[in-house]
Parts: sequence; structure tokens; C-alpha cells
Amino acid sequence: MAADNDPAGAPPEAETVVVSDEALLKAEAFVEAEEGAANRLMGWAGRISTTIAVVMSLFHLYAAYAIVPTQELRYTHVAFTLLLSFLLFPVAMRFRNRVRWWDIVPGIVAVATIVYALWGGDDFLDRATAPDRLDVIVGIVFIALLLEATRRTTGPIMPVVSLIFVAYAMMGPHLPQPWTHRGYDLPRLIGHLFITLEGIFGVAVDVSATLIILFTIYGAFLQQSGAGKFFIDFSLALMGGKPNSAGRTVVLSSFLLGGPSGSGVATTVMIGTVAYPMLAKAGFEKNAAGGLLAAGGLGAILSPPVLGAAAFLIAEFLKISYLDVIWMATIPTCLYYLSLLIMVELDAKKFGAKDVTFTPELSLWAMTKRYGFHFVSLLAVVVFMVVGYSPSLSVFYATAVTFALSFLRKETALVPKKLVRALADGSIGALNAATTCACAGIVVGVVTLTGLGLKFSSIVISYAGGSLLLTAIYTSLIVWIIGLAVPVTASYIICAVIAAPALIKLGVPDYAAHMFIFYYAVLSEVSPPTALSPFAAAAICGGDPYKTTLQSWKYTLPAFLVPFVFVLDPQGAGLLLAIPKGGSWVDIVEITIKTTLGLMALAAVAQNWALRQNTPLERGLLLLSGLLLVFPSLIEAIVEWLIGRDISYTYVPGLIIGLGVLLWQARTPAPTRPALTT
Repeated sequence: MAADNDPAGAPPEAETVVVSDEALLKAEAFVEAEEGAANRLMGWAGRISTTIAVVMSLFHLYAAYAIVPTQELRYTHVAFTLLLSFLLFPVAMRFRNRVRWWDIVPGIVAVATIVYALWGGDDFLDRATAPDRLDVIVGIVFIALLLEATRRTTGPIMPVVSLIFVAYAMMGPHLPQPWTHRGYDLPRLIGHLFITLEGIFGVAVDVSATLIILFTIYGAFLQQSGAGKFFIDFSLALMGGKPNSAGRTVVLSSFLLGGPSGSGVATTVMIGTVAYPMLAKAGFEKNAAGGLLAAGGLGAILSPPVLGAAAFLIAEFLKISYLDVIWMATIPTCLYYLSLLIMVELDAKKFGAKDVTFTPELSLWAMTKRYGFHFVSLLAVVVFMVVGYSPSLSVFYATAVTFALSFLRKETALVPKKLVRALADGSIGALNAATTCACAGIVVGVVTLTGLGLKFSSIVISYAGGSLLLTAIYTSLIVWIIGLAVPVTASYIICAVIAAPALIKLGVPDYAAHMFIFYYAVLSEVSPPTALSPFAAAAICGGDPYKTTLQSWKYTLPAFLVPFVFVLDPQGAGLLLAIPKGGSWVDIVEITIKTTLGLMALAAVAQNWALRQNTPLERGLLLLSGLLLVFPSLIEAIVEWLIGRDISYTYVPGLIIGLGVLLWQARTPAPTRPALTT
């Protein structure tokens, strides 16, 4: 951001900043990197693919309301997914926007393999442990087609990871200790992965077929009815006109848009195209603006009611209601956006942000009165779950409510053309997650077959010497590293089956362990080389991708210490709205207050600004204060190692140190404002 309060100090183009078409195309490329570079089909090919996508959405809406047997639902879901993936995602970029025979044939063969499995009925399922020759051939063909479809939609890394796990299953006796196991031949492995409901067609595909696609349909209905535009306009109207309004608008609009979309990159791009000119006028430097936009977009994966595809898997793995997952995410989500808001407020004070003049087409009240029904659509899914409906039925009714309410205004009505587009977009938007879930089923199947999860947890605990702190740190690094290579959904699935058991073995509640892994899987969204959200934001703002990524780390890092509270603090379960063992609701309030104050201290460290610019000593003391409040186990471990005996931690020292720094700054003069973002 610019430092000078004088408008003359702003860059001359600041008042006429626009996002160029070239920047939008670059940003769209990063959205495609996350969601796949889909063909833009016209003519008969476009009509056929749209028809298949619409039929897929209608089938899943029907399955949400009626009863479809588990095997038929999962297999049919995968059949639709593979057929559309081959039609809509080219084998290579140079073949884009046209359908060739090598796209049609694999799609038809993939459907044929599913028909073979369904036609076999119970006899087919009974052959899981001893499949016949034709079963093995069909299974190999199916797995090869699944790997290719996943490569087309998400890139090559997930298929390669899956093949590594297949090799692990087959080479067990030849591996060194402690990785060795009995080993499995190809027929036994194919039977487990292709025929049973514990491999490819296991939990992950079940979640994709019963929840993920329904929520993408719901999000598409919201988008086609104009909810996305309304949420941005509402945020602009509510926050506009003040020096810190540009940053506040990004925070609020990312929360409202992120909830229904569940996509970090798409949210970043959608908000960035509107908000970046405001950020530039306020004085944000390009990389800082991009970092804030990426941090806001990242919140989409953390925000109820959707939370990103991985959150649905948490409910299924733990056998709990998805509503429970939403409740668990409530306080962490609020803390994330609070931390982001504090950063924005410090930005405004640190660099003397300038007023941003914004004149909405409608007043805030008129806009709310005319389009406020979108809030009803947004909250409907949670309301239905609270009333007692299942998650799938809740999102079905929420979609119906969105459809009905859209007709309150002519311009938002989901008339047949918009309705068809919403139904098609709903299925197409689920393809990336669906292929990832199916491919991750290979990993899950190998882990359950070989017992790798328990073996891996024993290895991690052994390396950590039985220390919960070191186990948590090792686990976070494992999740983060895997997340650099594969999408968030895949990294959560892999780490949930191989890493979560280590934390659970050491006494961490299973829900806390899975939420810990989920949050660190999400962190990969802002970490190179897959930092798609910051790279997309940099394209929009014209900044440097890696400098923008560093800025996004600055905005998000304080909040990413919060997951350690889940697993290390005796009261940590309180942040997940669970009463700690032997505690009460007071513990929930207490841990929330402590963590909030700690995040405020860490935000002041990241921005190098509290009441004024920090001196190096003040910055160090604020860091100590924040860690004592948010991450006390780390400080305890260091002090105990230094003094050679156990200590009893309290949060009082952290409060005293933080308040002391603030009182000292209030009584000492402010230094000259910095000239550049640091």
C-alpha cells in the first residue's frame, strides 16, 4: 500500500484502475488449473454434453429425495462422471474445444465397465476375493480409464500417487521393515478395489454421490439466480466510503460468496475482478492486494455451509452428521475472518489508507429489500438440517427454495434457459471432486487392505518419541507436503487414513484430529507450487505471483496456528463447540477468548504494527504473547527443555506481556510510517 495520506501520493492510474481482459484470462487459467480446463463445446457436441450433465443432476436430485440402493447410486455416479470427464476435458490442451473419437470411445467403454458391474448383481459382489478372469480384465480397464479421467480433470499427480499405492500393495514382501506386509496379487487387488465397496466405490465416492454433487448443484442455482453478484454488491454498499472499506469489503464478500461456492480460486477471481480497483484506490500495493484477495478466497474452503468437498468426507469418516461438521467449523471460521479483519484494520492504520468513493446503483436498504431473499437461500440448507432433515435432503430442499425464490424478481428468475445452465453447471462443477474421490478410493482401498494406516501411525509416533507436540508438528508437515502435490480433497482423504490414527492413538479426539488434518490440507491452497489462489490474484492485480503468495501467507499464517489448539490444548475441543472432558461451556468461552486475543497479538506481529509500528523488541514480545495464548505447548516444551523440569502453563503471562506492549506503545510516540508494504 502507499504510505502517503495525500491523494497526490497515489499512483496516477489509481483512480481509473480496471482489471484488463488479459488479466481475467490469466486468472481463469488458474481456476481451470483447479477445476480442470473444460472444453467449450458448440453444436451437437455441446448439446449432447449439456444433456448428459442435466440428466446427471436430475438423477442425483431424484436420488436425494427417493431411495436409490447404495451400489447402484455409487456406480451410476462414477459412470456419469467418467463419461462427462472424457467429453469435456481434452486429452491435451492442443485438442481443446473439440470432441475426438479418443474422447468418445473411452467414455463409452467406461460406462460399459459400470454396466458390467451392475449387471453382475450379487454374484459379481460375491466374487470380490476370487474374481474370475473377465472380472480382472474389466477391472484393469476401468482403473486405467479412471486414472486417465483423473489426469484430465486434476492433472497427473493424483494418478501417479494412486499407482504408487498399488505398487506398495503388490510389493509388500519385498519392502524393507517396517513397511513390509504380506503382499497381494493382481486379481485380489482388483477384486478389492473394483468389486467391493471398500475401494474405488467406497466412502469417498459415496460422499461425492450423495453430498458433493448436490452442493455444487445448489451453488450453481445460487449463482444463476444472481446471488453472487448480490453478495458482492451488498458488501460494497455496506462497507463503502471509508478508508478501510476496501479491505473490509473483501473480507465480508469472501465470507458470503465462499459459503455456497466452496472454491478458493473461483471466489478469489470473482471478488478480485470487482474489489481490486477499490483496493488500488485505497492505496494497496499490487502484491498486498493480491495476498488479501487470496486469503479471502481461501476462507471459502473453511466457511459453512459448504466448506469445500473434504468437509463432507469428515462427516462420513467419523459417522457423524454434516451439521456437526458445520458446528465444529463455526468458531474456527469466525476466528479466521476475525484475524483477516484485524489485518485489514492494521493495514488501514499502518499505511494511511485513502477514502474510497463508491456509489451503489441502489441504497443498502433498497438492495436488501429487492434481493435480500438470497440470504434465505443461503441459510436454507442449515435451517433444514437443524429442523432434522438429512444433509442430502436438506440441500435438495434448499435448492428447491432457491429455485422458487428466484421468481420474486424477473431478472433473477431461473427461467428454462437459466435452469438448464444451472443443472448442467452443477454436474460439471462436481467432476473435479468426483474423479478425485474415485481415484482416492484406490489409496483408501490399499490402506485398508494392507493396514498401512496403523503401521504409519506407529512409525510417526516412534519418530516423535511419543510426544503429542512432535506428532502434531510431523502430521501438519506431512499433510502440507502431500497437499502441495494433490488437491485439498485428495490430501485430506490420504492423510485421514494414514496420519489421523497417530493423533488419535495419543488421545486426541477423532473429530479434532480430522479437523486438524482438514485445515492443513486447506493450507496447500496458498503454498507453492500449487498456490493457485495467490497466483490467480496476482494475475488480476498485475503483481508478482511469488510475492503475492508471501503476502497471502502473512494474512493467513496467524489463523493457521489455530488447529494446534484443537489437538494440544486441554480446552482445545471447545473451539470445535465440543465440551472438553470434565469441563463445561465455560471452557468453550475461555478458549475462544484466549485464542482471539492470541490471534490479535500474532496479527500485530505479522503486520509489524499494533498501536504504532513495532520495535524489534516489541515484535518479539508480541510473538511470545501470541504463542503463549494460541500455541502454549510449544513454549512449554522449549522452557521445560531449558530448565529440565515440568512447568504448569497458564495463559496469564501471555496476557500480561501483550497488554504491557500495548500500554508501552500508548505512552510512546509513533515513528514515521513505512514507505512500502513489508
